[in-house]
Amino acid sequence: MDKYLLGIDIGTSGCKATVFTYGGQVIAHASEGYPVRYPRPGYAEQDPEKWWSAACRAIRRIVETVPPETISAVGVDGQSWSAVAVDKAGTVLAPTPIWTDTRALRQSGRMAEICGEERLFKICGNPIQPSYTTPKVLWYKDNMPDTYMYADKILQSNSFIVYRLTDTCVQDHSQGYGWSCYDIAKGIWNLDICRELGIRDSLLPEIVPCHQIVGGVTAQAARECLLLEGTPVAAGGLDAACGALGAGVVRVSQTHEQGGQAGGMSICVDEPRAVKELILSSHVVPGKWLLQGGTVGGGGALNWFADVVGPRLEDTNKAGKNVFALMDEEALAVSPGCDGVVFLPYLSGERSPIWDADAKGVFYGMRFSTGRSHMARAVMEGVAFSLRHNLETASTAGAKVSVMRSVGGAANSSLWTQIKADATQHAMEVTSSDTATALGAAILAGVGCGAYRSFEDAVVKTVRVKHVYSPDRGLAGAYERAYRLYREVYGNLKPVMDGRVE
Repeated sequence: MDKYLLGIDIGTSGCKATVFTYGGQVIAHASEGYPVRYPRPGYAEQDPEKWWSAACRAIRRIVETVPPETISAVGVDGQSWSAVAVDKAGTVLAPTPIWTDTRALRQSGRMAEICGEERLFKICGNPIQPSYTTPKVLWYKDNMPDTYMYADKILQSNSFIVYRLTDTCVQDHSQGYGWSCYDIAKGIWNLDICRELGIRDSLLPEIVPCHQIVGGVTAQAARECLLLEGTPVAAGGLDAACGALGAGVVRVSQTHEQGGQAGGMSICVDEPRAVKELILSSHVVPGKWLLQGGTVGGGGALNWFADVVGPRLEDTNKAGKNVFALMDEEALAVSPGCDGVVFLPYLSGERSPIWDADAKGVFYGMRFSTGRSHMARAVMEGVAFSLRHNLETASTAGAKVSVMRSVGGAANSSLWTQIKADATQHAMEVTSSDTATALGAAILAGVGCGAYRSFEDAVVKTVRVKHVYSPDRGLAGAYERAYRLYREVYGNLKPVMDGRVE
């Protein structure tokens, strides 16, 4: 009987569950959505129980065609910077602020006053940001004291699903960077920081390697999701890191370009090379780190544009194409640089490298001659420019790109991928764009259960490059001018973006 691996991806808009052969072929796939709540400005939260129920629904759909006894092991990846508070019985005590949530600004400032920004940066390799886990825990303590008091552990998105599957609370290395008390060079907790901040160190789960099998599916979980009781489950990791692994990024200078709801890049490095403007995490591959850049407006920016001003449903039905295919066709008719139209994809503030919670989305350069096609292409170019900005910032720390592997829904667009290649002047290699992240999670499970001898062995057996988009050197000048305009528009508008205009 053939054996398979299951990867579960807990994203921002939904859960994807995918079954792979040991050779990386997709056998079955299912996805289930869940909402994000925005109850107040700066808030973005989700109910972790909806993650679990969505995962169960997706898995139940999968096992209709894939016998659960054929699944050798399960790996889970998830969105970053959650703060899932669970009590001793495993009850979720509050909705978790997700990675776009910035409510903990005051707590971030207090952390800097107590511990010092430079000191925390040296320990965790990342600047203090309200979207990270530690400020959110302090926010619970200040604003939801009962949640803080009764919490037994604070979990990340993937570790919460692992907990529901196995009844085991762990913290994988790749998600540790959301904690300012995680020593990113040593891979251990710095308990002195917890004490100084007034955080109970008992809230911190045990740190384990991402590929470690931490338990088997419990009888209760088996009843809920229909997996076989006892099926091994790996600790899993950060979605961006699993996406990098699923794209074959395991060696120094290989780079993962993420084209999901959020955009960004991850450069593989062999030492914790911290840059204040970027994000540093441990890779899911032991002994490697990822120097990351992330924008809130990746594929989500084009989704927003499609919802607001995209082609009408009747137009898409008439053409027999989806809205994104029609926007690709429209944008293709516009010259690179969009005739001076620039888009800033800062639709929920912005992360690296500007780290501005007040940043706003902006169309600049509109004229009577500007059409929807210009705006669609400007959105694509704006996301490409945010990628270039992050790559340039990484290069100042000596992190160079050798191979760029593009994954995510945006990688399905030939036009958008070519724009990224032209705007950055880096070739873009596309692997299995829609399933790379879940594949990375499955590889972790495969390494953990012995299906692969090593991570390199797994990549050789599972990752295939389907398309290569080479940069058009003749367009370098046009994109250089457009990129400089992109940077100048934000620089000039930044003083008024906080809304406090005198």
